[in-house]
Amino acid sequence: MSSPTVLDTLAQHRLVPVVVVDGADQGLGLADALIAGGLPVAEITLRTAGGLDAIRAVAAERPDVVVGAGTVTTAAQVDDVVGAGARYIVSPGLSRAVVERAQEHGVPVLPGVATATDVMTALDLGVETVKLFPASVVGGPAALKALAAPFPGVRFVPTGGVSADNLPDYLALKPVLAVGGSWMVAKGLVDAGDWAEITRRTTEAVDLTKES
Repeated sequence: MSSPTVLDTLAQHRLVPVVVVDGADQGLGLADALIAGGLPVAEITLRTAGGLDAIRAVAAERPDVVVGAGTVTTAAQVDDVVGAGARYIVSPGLSRAVVERAQEHGVPVLPGVATATDVMTALDLGVETVKLFPASVVGGPAALKALAAPFPGVRFVPTGGVSADNLPDYLALKPVLAVGGSWMVAKGLVDAGDWAEITRRTTEAVDLTKES
């Protein structure tokens, strides 16, 4: 039996924490909190100067965590995050350069889409799993359902404005592979080093995915 792919693992957990951490120490603390909460998955964004160091530390020292890189906007950043050990790449928008460089590395890439044209462009590039972003701004679950209708083979990872309150609405939609969210890993909690609260929120979120 073949081992699960990265996308299989994301689909299994159904929830991808979108994380803003700065440096290796925060990255490892966050990874441990997620593991304790039963969710060994993280999309560590490049929104801080230490984001890349966090990815590198988690990839090297917490190999059980499926760590990806978020906010990847250039081909050079693709090279950087793959070199640091990221196992998947997430972009806020659809960049041919980012997608093609990720494909050259053989690393799954989830480009951001907001329109049918974006989805068609992704398909032209050979990508069938995309990030709907910003999900709440473009219309939430109703918009996702309408956007997915013409593209039965496409899977979506809605991100942006997702909360514990609307998570079940997204997970109820068949085209949704997983949902990206940050409420359980809020930056204020990370900066305060409140790993116990992150673990508590993560445990609650995991329970929500099982009920949905």
